[in-house]
Formats: sequence, C-alpha cells, structure tokens
Amino acid sequence: MAALESLRGGRGVDIGSSSVSGDEEEEEESSVVVLSVLAQNGQLGLSFYDSKDSSLHYMADTPDNYELPLLARVIQEVNPHVIVTSAKQEHCMTRCLQQLGSNPDNRPELVTYPYVDFGLEVSKQRLLSANLPFLPASISEKDKMSYLSSCIAFDSPLMLRTVGALLKCLDRRRVGVELEDSSVKVPILQFSTYTLKGVICIDRDTYSVLQIFKSEQHPSVYKLHSGEKEGLSLYGILNRCRCKFGSKLLRQWFLRPTQDMAVLRRRQEVIRFFTSPQNSNVLSTLQASLRCISNIPTLLRRMSLSHTKVTKWQSLYKTLYSAVCIRDTVRQLPQSIRLFCDISEGFSNDLHYIASLINRVVDFETSVAENRFTIKPNVDPAIDEKKRTMMGLSHFLTDVARQELEHLDACIPSCCVIYIPLIGFLLSVPRLPSMVEKEDFEIEGLDFMFLSEDRLHYRSKKTKELDDLLGDLHCDIRDMETGVMTQLQNTILEKSASLYKILDLIAELDCLMAMSSASQEYGYTSPKLASHRCITVTQGRHPLLELCAPVFVANSFQSLESQGRVKIITGPNSSGKSIYLKQVGLIVFMALIGSDVPAKNAEIGMVDGIFTRMQSRESVSVGLSTFMIDLNQMAQALNSSTGNSLVLIDEFGKGTNTVDGLSLLAASISHWMRQPVGDLPHVLLTTNFHSLLQLELLPSSGLLSLLTLETAVDGDELVFLYQLKEGICQSSYAANIATLAGLPASLVQRGVDVSELYRTGRSIKRVDKASSDEQEKRCRLVVEKFMSLDLEDKDLDLQLFMKEEILPSAGELLNHS
Repeated sequence: MAALESLRGGRGVDIGSSSVSGDEEEEEESSVVVLSVLAQNGQLGLSFYDSKDSSLHYMADTPDNYELPLLARVIQEVNPHVIVTSAKQEHCMTRCLQQLGSNPDNRPELVTYPYVDFGLEVSKQRLLSANLPFLPASISEKDKMSYLSSCIAFDSPLMLRTVGALLKCLDRRRVGVELEDSSVKVPILQFSTYTLKGVICIDRDTYSVLQIFKSEQHPSVYKLHSGEKEGLSLYGILNRCRCKFGSKLLRQWFLRPTQDMAVLRRRQEVIRFFTSPQNSNVLSTLQASLRCISNIPTLLRRMSLSHTKVTKWQSLYKTLYSAVCIRDTVRQLPQSIRLFCDISEGFSNDLHYIASLINRVVDFETSVAENRFTIKPNVDPAIDEKKRTMMGLSHFLTDVARQELEHLDACIPSCCVIYIPLIGFLLSVPRLPSMVEKEDFEIEGLDFMFLSEDRLHYRSKKTKELDDLLGDLHCDIRDMETGVMTQLQNTILEKSASLYKILDLIAELDCLMAMSSASQEYGYTSPKLASHRCITVTQGRHPLLELCAPVFVANSFQSLESQGRVKIITGPNSSGKSIYLKQVGLIVFMALIGSDVPAKNAEIGMVDGIFTRMQSRESVSVGLSTFMIDLNQMAQALNSSTGNSLVLIDEFGKGTNTVDGLSLLAASISHWMRQPVGDLPHVLLTTNFHSLLQLELLPSSGLLSLLTLETAVDGDELVFLYQLKEGICQSSYAANIATLAGLPASLVQRGVDVSELYRTGRSIKRVDKASSDEQEKRCRLVVEKFMSLDLEDKDLDLQLFMKEEILPSAGELLNHS
C-alpha cells in the first residue's frame, strides 16, 4: 500500500478532478481517459473510458507474466490520465505502478478503491444502472442483462470487475458532465472491444468452437477433481515444447496472434530452417538441452528472499550449463536468421562466468549427502582449516575417551566422547543393569545430560575444556559456508538481467522448434504473408480431423479483394459444412501465429479478427436461450468486424421460428453486402435455409459466391464426397440421413410422405394401425347402433349408451360438459 500511496501525486491526490490551467485544462477536458485494471494469478483484466466519444473499451481477461509487459503496452497505447485499481494488489502490480510513478513527465494519477468495489455482482449492478442511451427505450430491466451480454463479454470476470470500479470512478469525477445537474450520470454511448495494435481480435467462443484450446479432466484418479490436461486441440498438437517457459510463451502466442509481418517472418524463417531434414540433428541436440532449463525467475526470487536449497543450486547450474551449450550450438548456425543472431549475441559471457563460479564453489556431492549448502576445498582458507580440525577430531576424541575411562568406576566397561552440534562435546557411557531410576544415573564428577538408546550422556571437566577450546565447530563451519552462499547469491542476482534475457530467447526458440517438429510430422507448408486483403488456400486440410479420419478430403478457399468475399455453403447435414468452416478458421489462425499450415500452399492477407457464430460451443451464457446466444454472437460479428476480419457463421437462426431466423439471416448478409468493398469482411456461412437462395432474398453481386458440398445417391443410400464445388444444394436429403442414423424404414417413409403432402398443400391424414377394412367395419357398426337408438324412450340413459356402446371417449367428454 505504501508503494501505491506514493504514486498518488501524479495528477491529483483526491477523488475529485485534477486541476490544471489554461490550454492544458481545455485539452484535459476535451479528452480524458480513465483506465481500470486488475491483475490476479497471472491474468490481466482491464477496461477504460474515453470522454472524447463517451465510449467504454474492454479487453477480455488475458494471461500476463510477472513483469506485466501486456499492461505496460496497454498504458503506452492508451495513455490514461487516471488509473483505477484495487488497494489489495499483487506485488507485480505494485512494481509496475512504481515504475510509472518514476516518470515525472507523463505520470498518470493513481486512484485506489477498496477490494469490495471490484466485486463481480457489484459491477453487474453498476452496469445495469449506468447511463446507456443506446439501449432501446422499451427494454425492460429483466431483458437489459441479456442485451448487455451482446455488447460486453460477461465470460471475463476480471474485466467485468474493472468495469464496475471504472463506473464508480466516472460517477464520482463526473467526467464530461461536470456542469450538469447532479442527477445526470456520465453517458456511455458505446461498448468497444479493445485489442492491442497489431494483435488479432479473437473471442473466447471462437477459441472453443475452433478447438484451439480444449481442457479435459486429468485421467489420473489422483487429479480427477483438480487436475486438467490439454485434450485434442490445435495447441495440443503444436505444443511440443521441451521446457515450461516454451509452453507458456506458445500459449501467449495463441492468445495474441499478431499482424506484425516482421514478427511473423522472424518465426517463419526459424521454422523453415528446422523443418529441413538436413537440420534434424541440430534440432534434436537443442531440444535435449532445453529439457534441462528450469524456472529461472522462481530461482532468482527465492535467492532474493532466503537461502537457496541444494536442489535449486543443481537446477540453476544445469540451466546455465545447458544455456551455454545452446549458445555454442546456435553460433554454428546461419547468423542471417535473426533469432540465431540474437541468441549468439544475447547469451553473454555472464552465463559461462556464473556457471563456472557455481561449479568452482559448490560441492554438490557433499551438499546432497548432508542436505545443506557445502563448498569445495580451496574456496575459503579459514573454512578449510576448520574442516581439517573437524576431520582430525575422530582420533583426538578417541584419545580423550581413553583418558576419561581411566577416571571412571571400574564397573563401566567403555566410554566415548562425541560431538553434537549446538550441544557440544559429551561423554557417552553404556547404561548398566543397575541403573534403573534417575538417581542411579548420577556419577561423581560428571553432570548428567540425557539418556538415549541405552546410553548415558554426561558433561565432564574435559568435555567442558573441549567446548572452550574448539567451540561449536560444526556451527561455525555452517555459518561460514552460509556466508559464502550469500555472497554467491548476490553475485548471481547482480547478473539477473542476463538470465532473464536468455529465458525469453530460449522460450522463443523452444516454441519455434516445437512448431517445426509438428510441421515436419504432419506435412504442413509455410504460408505466404500478404499486405493486401486476400485469403487463398489450396488443398487445405483440417489439422485436427485429419488425425482422426482414415481419409480426409482436402478443399480450397479463395476470398479476394473484390470477389467472393461472402460465401454461402448449402448441403445436407453431415456433409462437412461445419468442418470446412473450422478448417478455414484454423488455417488462418495458424498463419497468424507464424506456424506452417495444413495446405498445399496458402496466401494469407491482413486479418484483424476472427469472429464465429457456431453451434458446437462448450461455454454458453447462463439463462439465455440458444437463439439469444446466436443473436449475441451475430451482433458481435456485425458490430466488431471490419474489412480485414474473417467471419464464420454456421446455420444461424435454427433456434427460432423458420421465417424469423431466415429473415434475420438474410438481413445480416444484406447489411454486410451493402457496405463499401473496403469494409466488407471475409464471410463464410453455412445454412439449411434453402429458401434464402430460392426466394432470391440476397442482392446479386460478384462479391457473393454460392457453394455446396458434393454428394451422390446410390440407390437409397446417400454417399458424402466431402468435395466443395460451386452451386446450390437442391435437397436436404433428410430421409437419407435419417436412414443413415438408424431410424426405422417405415418411420422414414412416413416422414417423406408427410413432407410431400405439406409441400404440395394437400391435407395430411392420420395413419392408424388398423387396416382400412377393419376401420370401415367399425365405423359401419357405430352408425348402425346410433340409428337404432330410440331418442323418445324415457328410460334411455344417453350418457351410458355413449360411454359403453358407441364411443367410450365421447361418453367421458359428455360427463365433463
């Protein structure tokens, strides 16, 4: 807290508006940016308000490491005037804010609120009561939360908590409404997803439906309830990293795919080098060295806080030795590859110096045996002298014991002098049968200390002299060796910058070698990165399904600057429409992290976001209907996509009335196609609404491309060819698919008959199990009974007659009438 308090002098200390003067004041009032941020357990959540356009920007919860480089980058881009955070913060946040406070030229004001102000439910209530003019006037309080879930990601709890604190700060400062009545709240005219410059926008649902990540319960019974493992996912098949830092960095690359061509090309050149068969031996050598890389930040942090355990010294030494081996190996590789050059130059001589120093000082064999830090000979002469004295004690104490035995009672057969750290020298004699009670332990001239394992321990005049002469020798040696360890720790900590630098480069090398291994095994190719708006994939494959299917049919994809930007795919269920959508999304995603892709060749242009609306989601919003979730995702795709985005839509509108779903789908596509060509994203859409095309609900344009997946009918059997072609699917083949699913033939035929009757407008008659002859006979008998009925008979019980003779069900109806 003291560190946070010290930053409050930036642009004002109190909660009120900061005071500036003249032109500066006008500039501040014209645009004020308030940033709210939380960092917990390696996750970062943030949101900010820009008074220039009254917009609230939010960033989904994202992993960030202990130095919070992501937060630093956000602050640099957003340049906030005020930073709102919790008074209860992790050390990494305090350190980051201290660094901000050290810059007097551009130091934002820090506002801390109690932790309760960042509560999740509190934040939701503040959001519901905020001034949101864009909400429909007729919307009820009950439906407001559903509407807001389409505007802001409710599945990012840290971010949502920062929104609550941000709204509190805005209301207290009255940003932009200082001159209005106190009842007027700060308006929020729009919500907007914030992504760092050059980072691709991908939401959590997209990661789920594309199966980029997939968590499964751990198969071990010991970790069944607490442990998780990566299932069949893109991350799972590409993550062949040999050290934890590589795996962690690769996940960060997956979570923040980039548009930076320089970064992508840097990664591609390394992958191309290691996918070459002639470099397989170098790949194996480097990966073997990477296995020994340990958690350097944890080791250094423990060094700065306390004494380091023997096992940690071993890990650090192995890490440094392996890093030197990696450097020496990489120096033999082409230095024209930028990463290799960075490793050669960045792995300074400090590594070899520290490794040599540890090897020269630490006696690992003795340290492991004694489970404490022990130094080698010739490091410290004073310690060596004491150790020599300690080693000579054995013979010396034997002589002392022989002298002591001469002065003891003759009934005591033997004795020895021992040394116990922290206690000193003691005379040890065996317990005699006559020594039963404590009073029997008393021996003249000796001070009884304790009984252990049938041996009695005493202090004698001679052992007291030894204590005075030699002192606590063992403890002295330990203390002196601890001092040496502290000096060694301080020397290593002074070189910590070099160690942190090598860690980043090692992690990058590990990631790229991992992707190279996967690329080589699965036959991926390096995509061409283009600056113009195009996506071209030749003979693309689904990287996950091809591992599960015995035969996979490759398909191409092409979306050019002004041709084929919107593609509508029709076809029967199970024909491969959804797989094709996901295949295109995964190939584009892989190119944006620098990986090779499963295709014959590919050219990927600038993509700033991947948006999906698909059915197969692991996470759905609680309390919302399936169609409401569809609408939320479609709204995000419509509102957030740009001319550089990829939008994947799978059978939108299935969860509601057919006419309503069809109408909304047609309106959404028409909305996109009315946009200028530069604002039209790459749209890939599958649908079973054949009327969308048959009724010509969409405008005719070269930007629209109609595709279908080829099938063949062999007798009554439907054969899926999984081959994409131009055209429209003329039938849903529902009956054939139902037969393939195992439904009874009679049931399928009845469905076909009813469908034809409905399509042609004819009446649909109920089908009973009884034959037509039996039905006719039954009807004739009922008529005869009714015609023979004498309605003038006063004794006639009409209800009983109807119940028993004619129609029992009709009698029941009469009873209820």
